Amino acid sequence: MNVYIPTVIEVVEYDPEWPDGFEGLRGEYAAAMAAAAVPVVAIEHVGSTSVPGLAAKPVIDCDIVVEEHDVAGASAALVGLGFQPDGDLGIPMRWAFKEPARLARTNTYVIVAGSLSLRNHLAVRDTLRASPVLRQQYAAVKRRAGATAADIDEYIQAKNDMVQRILAAAGLNLRHSDYE
Repeated sequence: MNVYIPTVIEVVEYDPEWPDGFEGLRGEYAAAMAAAAVPVVAIEHVGSTSVPGLAAKPVIDCDIVVEEHDVAGASAALVGLGFQPDGDLGIPMRWAFKEPARLARTNTYVIVAGSLSLRNHLAVRDTLRASPVLRQQYAAVKRRAGATAADIDEYIQAKNDMVQRILAAAGLNLRHSDYE
C-alpha cells in the first residue's frame, strides 16, 4: 500500500503571471508610500518568483527599499494597508510584515538601501537570471528541499549551501541565508 505524505513546502514550476502580480503590488505599495509622503528608493521583485524559468514557492517577494530614516514611515504605510509588523526576524536592516488576507502568497519587506540584505537579494536574483546552469541547479535543490523538509526552517537550511554558491558566483561570499 502506498502512503501519500504531502509536502510541507510547495515548489511549483515558474508561472509567467508572477511578474504581473508583482507589478500590481508595486503599484499599490508606491501609491501608499506616496500618500504617506515616504520617499522610496525602489520597489524590487526578489526571490525565486522574480527569476524567469525558476521553480519557486508561489509567493511573490517584494523589497520596499528606503533610506534608514524612512523605515518607520514606510512601516506605518504598510500597517495602513492592513499589514502586521513581524520585526526583523534576525535579518539586520530588513523588516518583515505579515500580509493581509487579500494579499495572500506575498512576502513584503521594508529594507534599507545599500544594506547587506538588499545586496544579497539582488545578487541572488540577478545571478540566477544570468546563469541557466545555476538556475537549474537551484531549482533542483528547491524541489528536493520542498519535498523533504518538515518546515520552512528545514527548507531554508537545505538550500543554504546552494545559496552560498550563488552568492559566491555574484562576488558576495558571505554567510547569510534569508532566502525563501
